Amino acid sequence: MKRVKIADAKANLSRHLEYVRRGGRIRILDRASPVADLVPVEQLSDDDWLADIERRGVGRRGKPGALPRELLQPGPADPRAKLLAALIEERRQGR
Repeated sequence: MKRVKIADAKANLSRHLEYVRRGGRIRILDRASPVADLVPVEQLSDDDWLADIERRGVGRRGKPGALPRELLQPGPADPRAKLLAALIEERRQGR
């Protein structure tokens, strides 16, 4: 693990991030005390990501075919559409 002081981390952040992107790990030191580690982000598959969301209780997976039919139907027309059509017609007639 590479060790760098805070000032060096700030001055050369792009270079250090590129090192981490390639799989390196960097420990940031405040004087001699470690304060943070820069490590590559773990790429999760979609299935792993969904499993993590379920485990934390944030959401749950749907069941195939469980989507209510009314959600697939077109919604009500925009109530402003009639007003807009009336305004356009009024302007055409020059009122």
